[in-house]
Amino acid sequence: MAKIKLEYLWLDGYFPTQNLRSKTKVEEHEDFKGTLEEIGNWSFDGSSTRQAEGGSSDCLLVPVAIYPDPDRINGYLVMTEVMNADGTPHVSNGRATIDDDDNDFWFGFEQEYFIMDTKTQLPLGFPVGGYPAPQGMYYCSVGGKNTHGRDLVEEHADLCIDAGLNFEGINQEVASGQWEFQLFAKGAKKAGDEIWVARYLLDRLTEKYGYYIDYHPKPLGKDMDWNGSGMHANFSNTTLRTCGSKETYEAICEAFRPVVKEHIEVYGEFNDQRLTGLHETASITDFSYGISDRGASIRIPIITVEKGWKGWLEDRRPASNGDPYKIAGRIIKTVKSAKI
Repeated sequence: MAKIKLEYLWLDGYFPTQNLRSKTKVEEHEDFKGTLEEIGNWSFDGSSTRQAEGGSSDCLLVPVAIYPDPDRINGYLVMTEVMNADGTPHVSNGRATIDDDDNDFWFGFEQEYFIMDTKTQLPLGFPVGGYPAPQGMYYCSVGGKNTHGRDLVEEHADLCIDAGLNFEGINQEVASGQWEFQLFAKGAKKAGDEIWVARYLLDRLTEKYGYYIDYHPKPLGKDMDWNGSGMHANFSNTTLRTCGSKETYEAICEAFRPVVKEHIEVYGEFNDQRLTGLHETASITDFSYGISDRGASIRIPIITVEKGWKGWLEDRRPASNGDPYKIAGRIIKTVKSAKI
């Protein structure tokens, strides 16, 4: 028999920006294979996470995905959904709202973030009481003058890959101390699971570096001339991947126009500070789409056009602090409403 460490992860009830929580369960297993079938539900004190009242505080953690924990001996990361005591989805459970049981929708999320120094409370590369050189030389840079935080970023990439996430890449972003990683999954729920597990690994890793991650879409302030952080959502379904029709693409894009408010409501807190029409964004009050247009709400990738209108779309509006479950759920609902 071996002692297995199961790290149960869940999203708390803070609104509108939820936080990751986790706790460890140690179990004895013989020949543990790391499958969901081998582990059970757990519970937690919902009154401490804004998910229940003290007089009836138990909430359930129902495992939905399990990954090896590359930083622990005999460890596993268990992504869970929060359920009420009667087994129904908790109101904070965005995963339960995704209408994609057949995994027809594929999502690739581009998670941007700032690495912050716990001592200065500033992004890496920012001097106390001043500013670094203007943005321009940081994007995809190399070398100690413009590149800050690579050790953390490289270690995080290795952890994600070792955990079995479908991790697709990293790059430094436009502002100093700003980075991005990309994940892709066939199935909206799986895509959300993997973003949250990757965020957990990143946040936990900062504990040994003296850093923390800021997912705020505009952590330097709305009036500062620096790019904000987003979580661009690249998405497709069978129709988008195979239709070969410009008219179909336009009909799907047009389906987003009347529900701008509904999308913005789940695309992340403080997104109004980022979606200004500047710094490669569309205005939060507008809706637009265009081929290869990074200033549009939805970009039609040039590769999609070159392949005869077979590919995917990129919604550039989601903020870096958005919940991928809620973002994917809303995109799927809108795409399914398109008149095609």
